[in-house]
Amino acid sequence: MSGTDSGDGRQVDPRLLEILVCPITKAPLHFDAQTSELISSQAGLAFPVRDGVPIMLIDEARPLDQDPLAAGKAALNQVASEKP
Repeated sequence: MSGTDSGDGRQVDPRLLEILVCPITKAPLHFDAQTSELISSQAGLAFPVRDGVPIMLIDEARPLDQDPLAAGKAALNQVASEKP
């Protein structure tokens, strides 16, 4: 099976990674094989990958910084400011 190793021996399909975006910012994600997470730098969140399946629920995401509310609010403000 070709793909990106998710750390536990599982693979994440690269084609899936090409189409997945952050559910908050709609920005591209990058895969961290060491933690088996999809990282949204703009939202400051890490979405888990379990058994090769990305869990794209905001409630399941792990904050990347010490103040997760600030990162989430900043991402939401950015999205709101981009709307016409």
